Amino acid sequence: MTAPPASPPPASPAPEPEPAPTEVTIVGTGVARTPGSAHVIGKKQLERHEYDDAGKLLQQVPGVYVRVEDGVGLRPNISIRGGNPDRSKKLTLMEDGILFGPAPYSAPAAYYFPLMTRMTSVRVIKGPAAIAYGPQTVGGAVDFISRSIPTRTTGGADFGFGEYGYNKLDGWFGSSTDQVGFLVSGTHLGSTGFKELPNRADTGSTRNDFMVKASYVVDPRAAARNEFLLKLAYADEVSNESYLGLTDADLREDPDQRYAASQLDQMKNHRASVVMFHEFDDPRLKLKVKSAAYRHDYKRTWRKVNSMRSAQIFDILTNPEDPTNAGYLAVLRGQADSSTPLESIMVGPNEREFISQGVQSVISHQRQDGPLAQRIELGARLHYDEIKRRHSQDGFQMIGGELIPDGTPAQITASNTDSTTAVALHAIDALTWKSLTLTPGVRVEIIGSKSVDRLALDTTKGTKVAWMPGAGAYWAATRDFGLLAGVYRGFSPPPPGSAKSVKPEYSVNYEAGARFSRGPARVEAIAFFNDYSNLTDVCTISSGCVDQNLDRQFDAGKAHIYGLEAFAAHEIPAGQELRFPVSVSYTLTRATFENDFQSQDPIYGSVKKGDEIPYVPKHQLNATLAAEVDRASAYVSFGYVARMREEAGSAPLSDSLVTDTQTWLDTGIMARVFGPLRLYANLRNVLDERDLVARRPFGARPSPPRWLQVGAKLDF
Repeated sequence: MTAPPASPPPASPAPEPEPAPTEVTIVGTGVARTPGSAHVIGKKQLERHEYDDAGKLLQQVPGVYVRVEDGVGLRPNISIRGGNPDRSKKLTLMEDGILFGPAPYSAPAAYYFPLMTRMTSVRVIKGPAAIAYGPQTVGGAVDFISRSIPTRTTGGADFGFGEYGYNKLDGWFGSSTDQVGFLVSGTHLGSTGFKELPNRADTGSTRNDFMVKASYVVDPRAAARNEFLLKLAYADEVSNESYLGLTDADLREDPDQRYAASQLDQMKNHRASVVMFHEFDDPRLKLKVKSAAYRHDYKRTWRKVNSMRSAQIFDILTNPEDPTNAGYLAVLRGQADSSTPLESIMVGPNEREFISQGVQSVISHQRQDGPLAQRIELGARLHYDEIKRRHSQDGFQMIGGELIPDGTPAQITASNTDSTTAVALHAIDALTWKSLTLTPGVRVEIIGSKSVDRLALDTTKGTKVAWMPGAGAYWAATRDFGLLAGVYRGFSPPPPGSAKSVKPEYSVNYEAGARFSRGPARVEAIAFFNDYSNLTDVCTISSGCVDQNLDRQFDAGKAHIYGLEAFAAHEIPAGQELRFPVSVSYTLTRATFENDFQSQDPIYGSVKKGDEIPYVPKHQLNATLAAEVDRASAYVSFGYVARMREEAGSAPLSDSLVTDTQTWLDTGIMARVFGPLRLYANLRNVLDERDLVARRPFGARPSPPRWLQVGAKLDF
């Protein structure tokens, strides 16, 4: 998208009040007539679950998949409709309608994610509406909506505590008049971690997030609203997280252990952001103009185990029976000392600096020509981003369970700068005639990139122009029930430095379904088919990539991803005060390569036509049942994800490298003790299921343990 839509998307996974008939959604139609798949997770659902992990939160939405990595959601791996989940790089990620990735074009891997505690809703957009968002349109877009400036003087605080040193402190205060307003908020989130090193060092994390908003209305009495809003934000993180996993056998024996080789691993990052919004709204002209100028600066240093000097860790951990690998494994565990230089452990402080900045605007206009109603939306964005990489690694010998420098000079593995300047344009026309709504539209991306490799003394420039047409349709058979269909072109740009022969990722995406919506009840089923002419992946360390292939794009050619998304939500009344909100989402997916190829990408490898694409579960289910009265509520939530391949293949799952079937049961309760004070408790993973959820980046990784978290909320 080139700017936030004129108003919120359609109904959420849990019921929300029916909007006024004039309310418009992603593509300018009423909630019940949205010609595509879109969901909103509202404030009520955010507070019910109190999830800190954005991936866990988004799994409530059909068609959204997650590859678990650290178990707490520090850097989620999220995909939509079968896209590559690695670092959520195939999604358009936004906060308040602004791209928040460190470098959305040059390096879309999302190493930064906002804290869920300060969000009031999350919007997930799929289908033809995706052409209003970009640059990634293949899967869709996710927009996190932060706290808004209150209309009166209010504030709040949230204090949370729990097992594994869990601690949370969130506070906010704001006020406004007819002309000016402000909001100040701060959030701290931390834990000592659920994994254990042999030396008992901290494996947890500390995250801080601060935000200030200030608004000014030029003339509150004017018929046309003319408002400026300034948003300032700062975030930092220190997390003792590692890419080093376990062997399958070690995970089964003790899923919470970490090898001694990862004792120095630590991520440090900080981010500063400034955004200036402007909105002009003239109801007489039925004209809205929403604009923004933004700048984000992000810096990260992640010191972590990269490899052994003479072997790749993924190979060691997936084949520990090999005699040579068995010796390396003993060193990684700290059970044996390094005996030769070849048994040195390579630890790299990968430093990266990012800039993301731009200006964007969306103009929307409503008109009525007899029986034909129109809402025309035109959007434009000028964007620049860059990433500077300074990667090095040092050798360490394992001596007595401690890492000791081996005395060899540091190796410089990468020193480069990638940058992109992009112009994005989109136009959408939502036309409604009687019971039929059509939404044709088009998106254009004009992308100029540059890559400067200081080691190879090489500079590469490139230009890409991509057209993404699309259209959606909704036919209201009755006031409450309708049919929908849509088609559009999906696109994902190649990284800077790519050869001219490298093609962008392209697909033609189709969907069709039916929706029933009446009051708090919503039921829908949507079938989708994504026909890729060129499926791609940009190799990253988080996907198990080795240095020589880092940030290279690998093409997989033709692929088919198709399936069915089903969703149902209702609020069942039981007397004057008692009610039972219930929601269920289910996704069926099939994903296959449609040609043979050989790839150096570790998740592809040697592929034959008909092989299944990795990290796409065939079945996924999420269900929540809650009970609410005026002063208290309780819920229970169940999740299921079928086994996923970790390498392309068509052999039976029992003979392949796959994850475990993942299941979890969460429950919680909240009660208003008196006036402004509420107490809550959440128990994650009630049954303490410890599943093998992934073997990327390097080795088997577990789902988190049973975890009790309690807290108090104060509103004033």
